[in-house]
Amino acid sequence: MHRLFRSPGPLVTIQPTRQFSRSTNLMFSVKSIDHVVLTVKSIQDTIEFYTTRLGMKHEKFYSKDEERHALSFGSQKINLHLSGHEFEPKASKVQPGSQDLCFITDHPIEQVHASWKKAGIEILEEGQIVDRTGAVGRLRSVYCRDPDGNLID
Repeated sequence: MHRLFRSPGPLVTIQPTRQFSRSTNLMFSVKSIDHVVLTVKSIQDTIEFYTTRLGMKHEKFYSKDEERHALSFGSQKINLHLSGHEFEPKASKVQPGSQDLCFITDHPIEQVHASWKKAGIEILEEGQIVDRTGAVGRLRSVYCRDPDGNLID
């Protein structure tokens, strides 16, 4: 497995309403991430980028009779909120372009790099594939930005 993108921290941070001491008997633990939410300037531009550049699938769904959009990959998804028209409840400080998203692929990183170069995507880190350490250990990464400026690694 090749790590396509790297993130310096977790995708989700859980902040409890009160601080737990080490002696607290926590009644649960987190197993995995179901979805994350991206607040975006343009739903269509975001769908275009993530489906054509990262191979995700666009899904429409309905919540409270409102049409919504998501991007699915593996067993995860990214829900899309249009900036200024977010669904409740939402994060307290939503802003397009403030995320660092890290993804994994089964394809060689050189293939991803070549595909992005051919598509004219600006590759960060001086256009190079770089060595990093992620949640699964040592990996090779390539970086770019999505239409809102989110770091994709």
